[in-house]
Amino acid sequence: MSVVAELELEPEVFITVSDVIEYLFCPRFIYFMYCLGIPQHEEKRYKVLKGRALHEAREKVNKSYIRKKLQCTRKDIAVYLVSSKYHLKGEVDEVLFLDDGTAAPLDYKFAVFKDTVFRTHKYQSALYGLMIADNYGVEVNRGFVCYTRSNHLVKELKLSEKGVERAIALVNDVLEVIQKGFYPAATKYKARCVDCTYRNICV
Repeated sequence: MSVVAELELEPEVFITVSDVIEYLFCPRFIYFMYCLGIPQHEEKRYKVLKGRALHEAREKVNKSYIRKKLQCTRKDIAVYLVSSKYHLKGEVDEVLFLDDGTAAPLDYKFAVFKDTVFRTHKYQSALYGLMIADNYGVEVNRGFVCYTRSNHLVKELKLSEKGVERAIALVNDVLEVIQKGFYPAATKYKARCVDCTYRNICV
């Protein structure tokens, strides 16, 4: 039994991969969005800009690059996934099917690679990997991130058992806030509060 299942959630309770990333930034985002129903005002604008940037990124990438460098036999683009097992939903930029019989998520980031892969990118890959495995019935043991502002540099992420378990635990934490409606502690990094959407109501 998964960690998430132990919460005895209602069948229709789903969160997005983006919700988990928001929780990592500050747990109170989840409380304000789900428990109080207060949306982020810039959310729609962000999605429009992100979608435009990703479209442009895919157009610029050499069409044979992914196939040659990552031993990819085929790929599905902009795949919307839903997993009842993990109570997750979300759209992965690309699902790559590799020549060793496994699959992997590929996520485009409109960003510059700075020596290390952020933990948010690692957890994002792990969660998309879980949904890909659940939907396609195929093994997923790695993910890829393409940094479009670093000449489309692609970094491979090994999805370890420990990392995947931690990603599931984060899903569990988010679902617990939603289910129980408790007010979680704010982020310890106060610099994040300066331009936060909820700074005027966060006590």
